[in-house]
Amino acid sequence: MGVKIVPRHGKTLREKLYLPAIFGGMKTTLRHFTANLGDTPQIKTFSYPEEQPQDIGERYRGVHRLTKREDGSVRCVACFMCASACPAECIFIEAQEREDGVDEKMPKRFDIDLLECVFCGACVEACPCDAIRMDSGIFSFIGKKREDFIQTKEQLLAREAKENA
Repeated sequence: MGVKIVPRHGKTLREKLYLPAIFGGMKTTLRHFTANLGDTPQIKTFSYPEEQPQDIGERYRGVHRLTKREDGSVRCVACFMCASACPAECIFIEAQEREDGVDEKMPKRFDIDLLECVFCGACVEACPCDAIRMDSGIFSFIGKKREDFIQTKEQLLAREAKENA
């Protein structure tokens, strides 16, 4: 088995200082800056949040929502699978017994912290009851306080699916 020797670069003082690389990067940045400065009408901008982006694909994940059964009760059985699968650990569930005599649990509290969520969709894939979905069509969520980004069970149940989802 032969051993391949790879020569190391950066033996000279000039290469050890990284100055040629830094100046090369600054040259590229300055070239792009002057090109954009001279051709400002070609820079594409829009007034966000009044104008929403139009290039969002149909498979893009939106803000979470909880689904309901045909009788109007929450579909979630508080099995904690979504909270266990969440890599950001942003789902908080507190279970309780159902009041209608069904042999299942239901969430007393179901909160999602959108500031911690990475919108990966692991919670949707892990749910055995199809209780949580990310098809609300809401792609930007705006708030003034941290508490505005914590979605409660009632807020998640009030959301409807996007029409063309």
